[in-house]
Amino acid sequence: MSLVQEINKRKTFGIIAHPDAGKTTLTEKLLLFGGAIQEAGAVKSNKIKKGATSDFMEIERQRGISVATSVLAFEYRGKKINILDTPGHKDFAEDTFRTLTAVDSAIVVIDVAKGVEEQTIKLVEVCRMRKIPMLVFINKMDREGKDAFDLMDEVEQKLGLQVTPLSWPIGIGATFKGIYNIWEKNINIFSGDNKQKISESTEIEDLANPELDDLIGTTYADNLRNEIDLINGVYPEFDMQEYMDGNLQPVFFGSALNNFGVRELLNAFVDIAPTPQAKETDVRIVEPYENKFSGFVFKIHANMDPKHRDRLAFIKIVSGKFERNTNYFHVRQGKNMKFAAPNAFFADKKEVIDESFAGDIVGLHDTGNFRIGDTLTEGEKFTFKGIPAFSPEHFRYI
Repeated sequence: MSLVQEINKRKTFGIIAHPDAGKTTLTEKLLLFGGAIQEAGAVKSNKIKKGATSDFMEIERQRGISVATSVLAFEYRGKKINILDTPGHKDFAEDTFRTLTAVDSAIVVIDVAKGVEEQTIKLVEVCRMRKIPMLVFINKMDREGKDAFDLMDEVEQKLGLQVTPLSWPIGIGATFKGIYNIWEKNINIFSGDNKQKISESTEIEDLANPELDDLIGTTYADNLRNEIDLINGVYPEFDMQEYMDGNLQPVFFGSALNNFGVRELLNAFVDIAPTPQAKETDVRIVEPYENKFSGFVFKIHANMDPKHRDRLAFIKIVSGKFERNTNYFHVRQGKNMKFAAPNAFFADKKEVIDESFAGDIVGLHDTGNFRIGDTLTEGEKFTFKGIPAFSPEHFRYI
């Protein structure tokens, strides 16, 4: 496969949200649909001591929250998808801000009952500033919460986004019947046994079709027709270029815990999300399809493996191809370095790889050579811009 084809296969995105909106659960379910894991770890259940795949640190398992960004990669419909599951808690926001320099798009998760929360506002602001294309996923539709139109208004007003729904809920909470997929023109009926398995959807090209009444009942069918008419009148049509420029955000509804609405999100994501993007340096703009490798360190994680005192530098590859046992130039230190065991990630599981392409995240063993923001190239001297630095903070509680 040529370099261009390899790079076009890759889609790297981050999942951002306020704590407890269901970020980690959504990550798990994306992996489940992608066939990367066979069974999702119940994030909240103490009966199942499996924990979520992306929460692998001891503190994360104990507290049921994500503390560090984890990297998970899987293949789906011929694409290689790299997910960066970020922490939501504001104590760990620095990790999230840095991670946003390494993604090409983002999925914002919003809780249907709580709506837009404080941490979501901050993170979306960073994405807007950087013009990162965003998809919005409104989660927990099987619980009582705000009306779908009210939520869309709240997202527009509080986050300053221009939204357009690509899927639409039929009912909410106790009356939640399913999802109408505007993007693929089909309907997915919700039932209590969606948790374990992936449900099949029914194709419905035309909402006037009487088959819709048989599926969800006349009252719900009429309601859905009226709401879709209203959507077509009020919200703009989805426009690919506007989405890529960060000016239009598609919205999806579902329940990650119940595996519901996740496939609609994943399919649309694979269709529309951007491939690796160019990045600015202090000298010039680096395009992903350049033949020469370049990349930057966006995170350093110590002691990922409790058996060894190790440090791993997470490198986002911006251009070209990274190869094992090849000399690369460390710009800040002005010296060449060779890496014998670069890692690809699946949360805390690592495997040694021979090559990686623009868009991928690679882990390099670090003996103290790297700092956040360091650039590696094939000899050219430049530094990537936009990687935030934070001064240490002191916390005091009474």
